[in-house]
Amino acid sequence: MDANAAPYPALRWEVYGLFSSIDAMDVAAVVGRFTDDAVVRFANQERVVGKAGIQQVVETLFSGIRGLSHAVTGVWLGSWEEGEVVSVESEVTYTRLDGVQLAPLPVTTTLRMAEGLVKDFRVFMDPSPLFATET
Repeated sequence: MDANAAPYPALRWEVYGLFSSIDAMDVAAVVGRFTDDAVVRFANQERVVGKAGIQQVVETLFSGIRGLSHAVTGVWLGSWEEGEVVSVESEVTYTRLDGVQLAPLPVTTTLRMAEGLVKDFRVFMDPSPLFATET
């Protein structure tokens, strides 16, 4: 993902930088973009609170795949009591550990921001193709 191609220059760091860090599978860079008390919820999984838990979730995800790449198709802005809300619609392409690259999966991510960091990160998608035994 090219952060310089972001249609919203003010969001380059917050959104495109975050997704670039995820696509690079850079755990430290990803975790560094969250507040200390941030909350993450991926699909129908339980909420994870705090950087230590977020780091564990990110490490677990990255250890279970060979790679991933986001193609952002839309960004919408809003607000909440602590700052901006950013809704990111994208397609994510996963490469499994066995080398199989999946067809792009649709995903919407809601990021509630606080002081330039992610305070609440919610991923809405069906990740079941990633774990399917047949391709």
